[in-house]
Amino acid sequence: MQSFLPSLKVAGVLAACLVSGSAFAYATGQSNYSGKSGQTCSSGCHSRSGTAPTVTIEGPATLNPGQTGSYTLVITGGPGVRGGYNVAVDGEATLTAGGSDSKKLSGELTHSQPKPFTDGSVRFAFSVVAPSTGTTLTLFGAGNSTNGNGEDTGDASAGTQLKVKVGDGGGDGGGDDDSGGCSAAGGAPLLGAALMLLGARLRRRDE
Repeated sequence: MQSFLPSLKVAGVLAACLVSGSAFAYATGQSNYSGKSGQTCSSGCHSRSGTAPTVTIEGPATLNPGQTGSYTLVITGGPGVRGGYNVAVDGEATLTAGGSDSKKLSGELTHSQPKPFTDGSVRFAFSVVAPSTGTTLTLFGAGNSTNGNGEDTGDASAGTQLKVKVGDGGGDGGGDDDSGGCSAAGGAPLLGAALMLLGARLRRRDE
C-alpha cells in the first residue's frame, strides 16, 4: 500500500500541471489570432464572459515605399488587469516588436508576458517597414483584457484593423488624366484640319 501512495501523489501533481497549463497556455503569446485568418483571442484561448474592451491601432495611415512607421496597439477597458495582443499584416511589409513586452512569432507580433494595465489601458508598441512598391496594407490587431485570475473565464477581447497606404497605394490614384480635354500636342493637328476645311469651302464659293 505504501508503494501505491507515491504513485497517487505523482498522478495528482501531473493532473494539476495539466489543469494549470491549460489556464496559462497563452500567457506568453500566440499567433494567428489577430483576425487576419478569421480567428481572434475569443476563438479558443479566452472566454467572452467579461466586458469587451476597445482595441485601436495608432500610427500613420500613409507611408512612403521602404519607410518605417511607428505604431501602437492600445487596449482600453474590459476587466483591465492585464492584457495581451496579436498583430499581423497582409502584403510584403515587415513587423518588428517595439520592446521586451513583445516578440515575433510566425511572422506576427504578440506579447511575451501579460502586461499590466495603467490608467485603464495597456499599450504595445511596434513598427512596420513598408514594401518598396506602392500598395495598400491592412494591419490586423486583436487585444485581450483579462481579470488576472489565471483562468480563461471572465476575460474579454476585441479586434481592429488599420489601412496603410504605401506610395500611390498600388496604382489606385495618381497620374494626371487629360482625357477630358485637349493637350497642346493634340490641338495643333485639329487646328490644321479646321483651317484646311475652311479654305476648301472658300474656294468653292469663288468658283
